[in-house]
Amino acid sequence: MTKVLFVGREGSQEPRVSASPDTVKRFTALGFSVRVEEGAGIASGIPDAEFVAAGATIASSGDVQSADIIIKLARPTPTEHASYRPGSVVIAIMDPYGNEAALSEMAKAGLTSFAIDLMPRITRAQSMDALSSQANLAGYRAVVDASHAFGRAMPMMMTAAGTVPAAKVFVMGAGVSGLQAIATARRLGAVVTATDVRPAAKEQVASLGAKFIAVEDDEFRAAETTAGYAKPMSQAYQVKQAALVADHIAKQDIVITTALIPGRPAPRLVSRAMLATMKPGSIAVDLAVERGGNIEGSQPGETTTVEGVTVIGYVNVAGRIAASASALYARNVFAFLETMVERNTKQFVIDPEDELIKATMLTHSGKVVHPSFATIVNATPPNSEERI
Repeated sequence: MTKVLFVGREGSQEPRVSASPDTVKRFTALGFSVRVEEGAGIASGIPDAEFVAAGATIASSGDVQSADIIIKLARPTPTEHASYRPGSVVIAIMDPYGNEAALSEMAKAGLTSFAIDLMPRITRAQSMDALSSQANLAGYRAVVDASHAFGRAMPMMMTAAGTVPAAKVFVMGAGVSGLQAIATARRLGAVVTATDVRPAAKEQVASLGAKFIAVEDDEFRAAETTAGYAKPMSQAYQVKQAALVADHIAKQDIVITTALIPGRPAPRLVSRAMLATMKPGSIAVDLAVERGGNIEGSQPGETTTVEGVTVIGYVNVAGRIAASASALYARNVFAFLETMVERNTKQFVIDPEDELIKATMLTHSGKVVHPSFATIVNATPPNSEERI
């Protein structure tokens, strides 16, 4: 029987969409009947007519009740998933850490849910890594936003009237978003430096033409998990690194912070005292503002002035270039769903032994099944209102 795949329209604060005309064609070729909620792609520059031309049917929000699979950007709200059919499959960026109560509600609704943001960092899953695709665009956009707010030119300019010096950009955190920020700032002609607690980042930073700044002691050389994430550093190391960074920040025009550790609040990297040492007109961009922020004084969704520095705290930065972000996210979702379709029969099958399923499945058969969250949720008394 043909499976119905529903592309949901996101809330007013989310301009991205989880499918594109290209992926609609691919889903149709796999045997899915694709229904796109009316207006779902408008904010990403995709009118309904383009989805129809690709093979989709335009549907109302109520049509989700007949869907076998629902794909979204954000985790469905209780109001949204109340209209889903029990047993349906939901794929989204679930943001599960700290939101165990929401996982419990999805389990009670009988949903089989997958967190695409828990995709393992293995070769097989590279094309499904939504966190990386969106972080890459966020790093690019952070530099564009900073250069827009910066009252001077980014590259060095030699003119008959004199020389304009190149802007000095310091990127804190050399993960996916940080590396793209470095590359973008370099393309704009800035002098770029960067820091990270992971030893492997030093070579990556240098390959992009930037200078690496860090306290390179024994703790630094062991500061990376097998999954490629940064480990929490000791208080002693943080003090040494903060002193080095504080001295360096005082000489910078633009600081971009990108440091996040899964399941933890964003580490505080830049204090008000550090901002106070920067020159008037300096810019700081906090890409971790939604997790508490790397920069003291940054505010989610706002541009503020802290100690004379313009601090940019935009949320959903990838969504600020929604057309590109949607196209990449749609491909991530398609690549993941394609692994659940048998090549010969085109039957949709969830293999619980598949490493991708094990890593991303949150709820199934009325329970929270992911090992990182099941124990916590199951230990919560019914009707408890305490946030876990």
